[in-house]
Amino acid sequence: MPDKIFLQIAPEDRDLMPAKQHASDAAYDLRSAKEMTILPGQRAAVPTGVRMQLPLDFVAEVRPRSGLALKQGITVLNTPGTIDAGYRGEVQAILMNFGTEPFEIHRGDRIAQLLFQRLPATELVLVDSLEESDRGEGGFGSTGR
Repeated sequence: MPDKIFLQIAPEDRDLMPAKQHASDAAYDLRSAKEMTILPGQRAAVPTGVRMQLPLDFVAEVRPRSGLALKQGITVLNTPGTIDAGYRGEVQAILMNFGTEPFEIHRGDRIAQLLFQRLPATELVLVDSLEESDRGEGGFGSTGR
């Protein structure tokens, strides 16, 4: 039986219901609830008209659409945008225009993707030392090109 994610969308915004374009898609497309323009180098919080109630062991992530990123230089600035289970406000996508042209958004345009994930049960344990590993403290670029 699938997990249930409860969505609240105003009757006049039901056309904005997140949807998958293909059954095999991992994420649901989010649509813009309003008309707006994002100028090159600018960012904006784009409303989607969607509010949700997640199970307590879930998170929703707002992610970029690959076509918008490649063709227009549009991405979700805080990728992924994290939506916690306790949040009940409207889902918004913080879009950034890294392109060279103004990005026109029309109501109903697919602007981002919404991915749901179950969170593992975790416990943080304070210790005095950590086990050694092959990588050790090697960080950014430590393995070369």
